[in-house]
Amino acid sequence: MEPLNRFGQGLWNRIRKGHMSTVFTILGTLSACVLAGSILTGNVSAKQAVDSSDARPLVIPNPVTLSNGFSAIVKEIGPAVVNINTETLPKETSNGGNGGPQGQGDQGMQDFFNHFFGVPGGGGGQENQGPSRALGSGFIVDSRGYILTNYHVVDGADRIYVKLSSDPQNSPDPGRLATVVGFDKDTDIAVIKIHSDKPLPTVKMGNSDGVEVGDWVLATGEPFGLSQTVSAGIISAKNRSIDEGADAHQVAKGEFQKFLQTDAAINPGNSGGPLVDMAGQVIGMNTAIYTQSAGNEGIGFALPSNTIINVYNQLIGPDHKVVRGSIGVQFQANTSSAVAKMYGFPNGGVIVSEVVPGGPAAKAGVQPQDIIVSVDGKSIRDGDELISIVSEKHPGTTISLGIIRAGKHISLDCGIEDRNKLYANLGTGATASGPSSPSNAGEVKFGVSVQPTTSEMNSTLHISGGVVVANVKPGSFADAIGLYQGAVITEINRKPVTDVAGFNAIANGLKSGDDVVFVVRNPQNPGGGDSFIGGTLP
Repeated sequence: MEPLNRFGQGLWNRIRKGHMSTVFTILGTLSACVLAGSILTGNVSAKQAVDSSDARPLVIPNPVTLSNGFSAIVKEIGPAVVNINTETLPKETSNGGNGGPQGQGDQGMQDFFNHFFGVPGGGGGQENQGPSRALGSGFIVDSRGYILTNYHVVDGADRIYVKLSSDPQNSPDPGRLATVVGFDKDTDIAVIKIHSDKPLPTVKMGNSDGVEVGDWVLATGEPFGLSQTVSAGIISAKNRSIDEGADAHQVAKGEFQKFLQTDAAINPGNSGGPLVDMAGQVIGMNTAIYTQSAGNEGIGFALPSNTIINVYNQLIGPDHKVVRGSIGVQFQANTSSAVAKMYGFPNGGVIVSEVVPGGPAAKAGVQPQDIIVSVDGKSIRDGDELISIVSEKHPGTTISLGIIRAGKHISLDCGIEDRNKLYANLGTGATASGPSSPSNAGEVKFGVSVQPTTSEMNSTLHISGGVVVANVKPGSFADAIGLYQGAVITEINRKPVTDVAGFNAIANGLKSGDDVVFVVRNPQNPGGGDSFIGGTLP
């Protein structure tokens, strides 16, 4: 910096002393340098415009099939993967009422309950502004239009639409209307069906028992509504349980769901889509994700194909339901090695914590703290294996239980009952083989609770008696056929209903498959006469 300072100081001194000629000489030199630089720069720019006549154009090469084979699998499986979109119509948000068939306002129903019962009733909720919609995936397993998906994809939907891969994706048309063939809540599997004039493409089902940790897999579906999306990953674990605790009767939830775990990206909308191995076979159904952000975090769960096949074969049967065997025992899901050693089953077994009253095990003589170590001579390691073996047994058959009791080995013959019926009876307080309790038959059969009519109501409606619907359980038979809160029931199947006891007595005599017709009066339209609401009991 010092030479520059001296140069500047000298220049300033010359200016002060009047040596202007020297200054002009210096400035002229600097200007010439700048001009020369500009000319040189211009010359360089001009030289960049070169002759490119000898350049060869690039050519797009022929497509090459890569060795991983992912694309071939996608082309094979893709046509059978479908988009499922559902529509749920707005319903009352309070107590399940729908305002009656004439669509009277909510306040009118509220006034009705206040007037006749002196307490707030239903009908106080607000209607949604429009139908709610949801998206999911599925895959075709039968060319006649049978599709597998998750139950939670179609649960509660009023309309189910299916779009094929060949359908226009940007069309406002929601797709082909589908019907539910059957569903199984325990495994979250549903079968739906669409109509087609020609055979539809199908997937190939694989055997999930052959899957190994580390195997490559592809997850396909419609995440976030993005059609025909494919992600790749590996099987990161097998036989994975998602702990959902137990219900009010300490019956384990999700005990029939043992998942394949994968790090293939699974996101909302992938539910119901297939998980495919490198042979192009479906070895799972994308069902759940572990996430703290509502998106993929590398841990997804798929139901194994062997579980899916077993459930599907029952759902397409005449009864459209899954029947699982049960002996009626409850046990602790996990026990420590110390417990196993203390009670004498270090090599495997199941210690019984409770025996369902009136169930098959109770009738066979099974007691709490008995250790079940074998079924029909086959050793069992844990509760999962016991459930797997017993649930596949047909109700009405008999098995032999190998039991350790107080250190001694004994054998007991034990019957098999329908698990759903056994635990449903447990929930209602009935015995395993007894009928529904007469006092709550209306709730069990129809999904409604009723109260007796008052003399003032009878006078207003010009009836001799009846029952008024106090509540309708959402999703029940009564809800499905349009029986509404506040309706006064005077007859069922042409039999007079004058009180609650008579209502339950008639309900108790009905069974699945029976036609049921209610004769009802609408208290908010006293002069409207009788209405007839009916359906077939599921």
